[in-house]
Amino acid sequence: MKSLLKNLGIVLLVFLFFSGILVLYSSPSKKPEQVSLSNLVSQINENKVKQITVTNEDLTIELLDGKIEKATKEKEAGISESLKNYGVDNEKMKAVNIEVKGESSIGLWASAILPFLLPFILIGAFIWFMLRQAQRGNTQALSFGMSRARMTDPKDKRKRITFSDVAGSKEAKEELYEIVEFLRSPKKFLSLGAKIPKGVLLLGPPGTGKTLISKAVAGEANVPFFNISGSEFVEMFVGVGASRVRDLFKQAKKNAPSIVFIDEIDAVGRHRGAGLGGGHDEREQTLNQILVEMDGFDTFTNVIVIAATNRPDVLDPALLRPGRFDRRVMMDLPDIEERIEILKIHAANKPLGKSVNLRVIAQRTPGFSGADLSNLLNEAAILTARRNKKEIGMPELTESIEKVILGPERRSRRIEEDEKKIIAYHEAGHALIAASLKNADPVQKISIISRGHAGGYTFSAPQKDKALHSRSYFIDELSVLLGGYVSEKMTFGDITTGASNDLERATTIARNLVTRYGMSELGPRTFGHKEELVFLGKDIHEEKNYSDKMAEEIDNQVSKFIDDAYNVAEKVLGNKKELLNKLSSVLLEKEIVEQEEFNEIVGIKKEDKKEESNNHISDDDANKKKEAEITHEIPVSKKAI
Repeated sequence: MKSLLKNLGIVLLVFLFFSGILVLYSSPSKKPEQVSLSNLVSQINENKVKQITVTNEDLTIELLDGKIEKATKEKEAGISESLKNYGVDNEKMKAVNIEVKGESSIGLWASAILPFLLPFILIGAFIWFMLRQAQRGNTQALSFGMSRARMTDPKDKRKRITFSDVAGSKEAKEELYEIVEFLRSPKKFLSLGAKIPKGVLLLGPPGTGKTLISKAVAGEANVPFFNISGSEFVEMFVGVGASRVRDLFKQAKKNAPSIVFIDEIDAVGRHRGAGLGGGHDEREQTLNQILVEMDGFDTFTNVIVIAATNRPDVLDPALLRPGRFDRRVMMDLPDIEERIEILKIHAANKPLGKSVNLRVIAQRTPGFSGADLSNLLNEAAILTARRNKKEIGMPELTESIEKVILGPERRSRRIEEDEKKIIAYHEAGHALIAASLKNADPVQKISIISRGHAGGYTFSAPQKDKALHSRSYFIDELSVLLGGYVSEKMTFGDITTGASNDLERATTIARNLVTRYGMSELGPRTFGHKEELVFLGKDIHEEKNYSDKMAEEIDNQVSKFIDDAYNVAEKVLGNKKELLNKLSSVLLEKEIVEQEEFNEIVGIKKEDKKEESNNHISDDDANKKKEAEITHEIPVSKKAI
């Protein structure tokens, strides 16, 4: 598009240039007055003429007052003869300077030919422009099927990334270091009959550093790195993706040893036969070509394909068989120690205050990925700059945690006093029950300031990262979730829609206890089978593998879990009514209560709150930082808080 505008601008400038020349020759800026020879003779006799310039039959007359006039003499006679015929005074004539000039040949040709030549010049320029555009279109058509992969040269030290630039992921580094050794010294393995792995599949949630660690592999091995996204293969024309795959592997083999990195491979590697389209489907042809190219690698071809995806469940089985992606490396969310290392790397170029404790930040960010932690420090730096500070402090870091999860504070949102009081009692109910139950996560912060979609929230996080959760933990968590609901009902005799999110999550946990975890009275079995169908988008279908009678039993068990949790919450808040009122009053006054002040209000000492043990059952919610950290929030709606 830019080149098209540039060429049009050039043609326009050429047109304006020739038009200007034509106008210059055809219409002078000031046209002299045309006079007759008799008038000229009268002016000469009156001593008004200073000079006469003769060009063929044209006379240019300059008067003493500076005025310029034009006249035309007879063709057959000279200037003197013509003026004598009109009675000029010879004595007066001697005082006039007469200059004779011949017309320039260039001017003659320009004035005669340019008006006819200019249209042909413009037509020729237009034809040249069209031919050039057609030639460029042919070049683009020929390069349409070429790979768009971006190559990182190992000689470029500025863009080189090594394992030292990647914090955490120790197991992934150890697994991938084997690839580095293959690329560095293949003969060491070939002499023992070992085959070089053809593909490595990186699995893990978004933001865990799959792209970063694959660049680090290329940096450690000091080989070219070809980076391309799965979606860049697919175009509207069938066969383009396959052509680009062929060109990509051709370039990789030419620069071997090298690494080909395909990000989001699920864009082209989804299970074949799902959705519309037959064998001519562009995505399937691209996948087929990838499979063929990987099969075509011989033992001595030092090209390794690294692919990344967070959806391994939808990949075609042909991609995962031995001989294609021989290695599968899991990139998990970082634990607390890895989060500390990641925070150190991203804080290396940022001025941190002396009071900053990265371990405390890491404890408050369970479920955060490396990308989330990078964003956290960036938000803290922006907040520090807005406050005109020179160093990033703990207040900016802790506030940025909440901003990353929920969004910025909405202090401008007007909340009526009665609604603000409901929010305070709601959050105080959550916090008091969390502090009263042994297996609940400790409260880190309580706020009744609107943030994002939340009218208020209770921030809680475990002292240690948990990969497993116990039944007792879920039971206490249900009571904590219902704490806001019970607090509203006990205090005001009514309930609001502010507890809708709590009730939804409590119901989900209770149903999972029955149908997924085998933690109910129905025994150690699961109910229902979820199957994801990729057809015209994402559709999750749950297969019902139990009877209607069992469905009724499941509902009864879910209700029992909820009712028991409600009774526990009601009992705890009933016994701590005065403490509930005190905490609510402090929240209404200060709007924010930090962990130290909260523990002082409720009378919790450091040694009283025991750390949770590791006997927990796996829970998918561990990967969802919003549910893992902001335990209780009141959603904002038109009718509610």
